[in-house]
Amino acid sequence: MTCVLETDIRDVPKHQGKVRDVYDFGEQLLIVATDRISAFDWILPTGVPEKGKILTQLSLFWFDLLGVPHHLLSSDPRDLPLPDGTDVEPLLGRSMVVKKTQVIPIECVVRGYLAGSGWVDYQNNLPVSGVQLPEGLVESDRLPEPIFTPSTKATEGHDMPIAYEEVRGQIGENVAAAIRDRSLEIYTKAADYARNNGLILADTKFEFGFEGGQPKPESIILIDEVLTPDSSRYWPADDYEPGRTQVSFDKQYVRNWLLQTDWDRNSPPPELPEDVVANTRSKYIEAYERLTGRKFE
Repeated sequence: MTCVLETDIRDVPKHQGKVRDVYDFGEQLLIVATDRISAFDWILPTGVPEKGKILTQLSLFWFDLLGVPHHLLSSDPRDLPLPDGTDVEPLLGRSMVVKKTQVIPIECVVRGYLAGSGWVDYQNNLPVSGVQLPEGLVESDRLPEPIFTPSTKATEGHDMPIAYEEVRGQIGENVAAAIRDRSLEIYTKAADYARNNGLILADTKFEFGFEGGQPKPESIILIDEVLTPDSSRYWPADDYEPGRTQVSFDKQYVRNWLLQTDWDRNSPPPELPEDVVANTRSKYIEAYERLTGRKFE
C-alpha cells in the first residue's frame, strides 16, 4: 500500500502545511490531505497509508451532519479548472474544494475533559487559557461544563494559549463572542453524537473565517478540517476511567513510540516501524467507522 506524501498541480500556487497541500484557484481553494504525519513539530519521514483519505472523509461527514455554515463546496477536485494533464488519481478521496475566506487568527479549542496541555497547566495551579477550574480534579476528569480555551494561530512554532479577554482585544467583542458560542455549540452537538456511538470527544479545535471578506459576526463560517483525530481527542467510552491517561484515537501511538527512542527532537526524526504505522492506521480507521457507521474502503 503506497502513501501520498506530496502532491503537485502544475502552475497553481501552493502552500504546503505539515499534512495538507493547499492550492489557490482564486475564489476557491483545493485542500488535499496527504498521508504525511507530524509529531513534536516535525514531519516524519514515514507516512500512514490512506490517512489523508480517512481524515477527509470524516470531515465531509461532520460538515454534512452539523448543519452549520461552512466552507465546503465539493469533494471532487475535477470541479476546479485543473491544468491540462493533471493527474487527478492521487487527489481523489482526499480533496476538499472550499470557499476562500478571511481566516480569523484564533484556534478555537473546546475542552470537555481535563487532558493534554490543560491537565499540565492545572497540575501547575495555572488557569487553562484564563479559565480557573475547580480544585480536586484528576487527569481525564469530565469538566463541570465545556470550556472555551483559545490559542494563537501560529504560522511557525507552537500555538500559545490565550485568555478570552485577549481574543476580544484582538478581534473585537462581537466576533470573539460569536466564535466562542459557535465553538461550544458545535462541540456539544458533536460530543453528544460521539457518545451515542461509543466515543468520548474530550477536546477539539475549530477554525473560522469570514465569508466574502466581510469581518462581521454574520459572515463567520466553519473552515479547515473538522472533528478529525488530528484535530480532536477521542477516547473509547467503554474504557474511560478518570485518574489516568486514556487510550486515544489519534497519533498518540506515534508520539509514544518516538518518546521511547533516543531521538532528541532537534534533529530529523527516525523512520517509523511497520507495526507502528499499521497500528496508527487502524486507530484512524476505527475512529472513522465508529463515528460514521460506515466501512472505510
